[in-house]
Amino acid sequence: MAPSHVLRCCQRGLAWIPVIFIALVVCWSYYAYVVQLCICEYDVPLVYLTFFHLSFVMFVWSYWKTIFTKPANPSKEFCLPKAEKERYEKEERPESQQEILWRAASNLPLYTRTGAGAIRYCDRCQVVKPDRCHHCSACDMCVLKMDHHCPWVNNCVGFSNYKFFILFLAYSLVYCLFIAATVLQYFIKFWTNELNDTQAKFHVLFLFFVAAMFCISILSLFSYHLWLVGKNRSTIEAFRAPVFRTGSDKNGFSLGFRKNIAQVFGDQKKYWLLPVFTSQGDGLTFPTRLVSADAEQAAVPVHPEPSKSPLSESQNRLLNNEQHVVNAEDVPADHPPKSGEFRQL
Repeated sequence: MAPSHVLRCCQRGLAWIPVIFIALVVCWSYYAYVVQLCICEYDVPLVYLTFFHLSFVMFVWSYWKTIFTKPANPSKEFCLPKAEKERYEKEERPESQQEILWRAASNLPLYTRTGAGAIRYCDRCQVVKPDRCHHCSACDMCVLKMDHHCPWVNNCVGFSNYKFFILFLAYSLVYCLFIAATVLQYFIKFWTNELNDTQAKFHVLFLFFVAAMFCISILSLFSYHLWLVGKNRSTIEAFRAPVFRTGSDKNGFSLGFRKNIAQVFGDQKKYWLLPVFTSQGDGLTFPTRLVSADAEQAAVPVHPEPSKSPLSESQNRLLNNEQHVVNAEDVPADHPPKSGEFRQL
C-alpha cells in the first residue's frame, strides 16, 4: 500500500509540470512584451497595451477555470442499490451480471449501450454510466460527457468545463496572434540590425518565435474542437460512434448546428465569450436526434416519454423545436426495439 501511495503522489506531482511550464511561458511573455518591449525600449502605442492586457486577462481567466473546475460525476441515482451491488459482485457469470444491470437501469434515462448492446457499467466507480459518460484513468473517476484528459490543464475536459476549454483555446490563440503581429516589425528590424543593441532585442526574437509556434499548434486544435461543437460530438465519440438501441450513430446527439452550439455555450449569447458556466442540461441526459430502424417508414409526431427521468427545461425546448421528428412508444430499458419500429433514443 505504501509504495503504491507514494507512486500515486509522485504521478500527481509530475502531472503539474506541463501546467507550470505554460504558466512560466505566459509570465515571461508578459514581462518581455510589457516591460522590455513597451516600457523600457520602444515607443509602442497605448492601444497595443490595452488590447494586450484585455486578451491576457481573458486568456488567464479561461485557463484558470479549465484547470480548477472539478469534472462532473454521475449522481447517486446511477449507483447500484446496496443489495444489487452485493449480488453483482458475487455473481460470476456475465449474463447474470447483465440481468442485474438491466433491472437497475430500467428506471434510468439511458439510451446508449456498449458495442455488444449491454448496459454500460464502470466496475471501478461501481456506477451505471450515464449517456456520454466515460471513466478517466488519469483522474480515476467517471466524467460526465467526457471529451479527453488534457495534460496541459492537468484536468479532465468534460461537461463541467468544456466551454472553458474552448474559450481557453480561443483566447490563447488571440493572445499569440496579437503578440506575433505586433512584434513582427521589431523582428524584421532585428535581422536588419536596426534595433538597439540591448537585451530587449533577444526578447523580441524569442517572443515572435514562441508566439508563432503556439499559434500553429493551437489553431489546429481550436479548429478541430469547433468542428466537434458544430457536430455535437466529443473527441471520444469522434473516434468511436456511440451505440444506441438501434445501433451505432455518430450523429446521434446532433440537433442541428445552432442547437449544437447552444448545448455548449447556452441560450444567452451575451455570456458566450465569458468563462462562466452556461452550458445546457445537467450532464446526465441529453436530447438526441431520432434514429429509425427503417428509413423508408413514414415519420409521425413525437411525444416525450413520461416514464423517464424528466429532461431539463432547455433540453425539452430543444426537442420541441425539432421540425422533423418521429413518434416513439415508451420502451423499457430491458426490452430491445422490434425490427422496423421507430424509437426515441
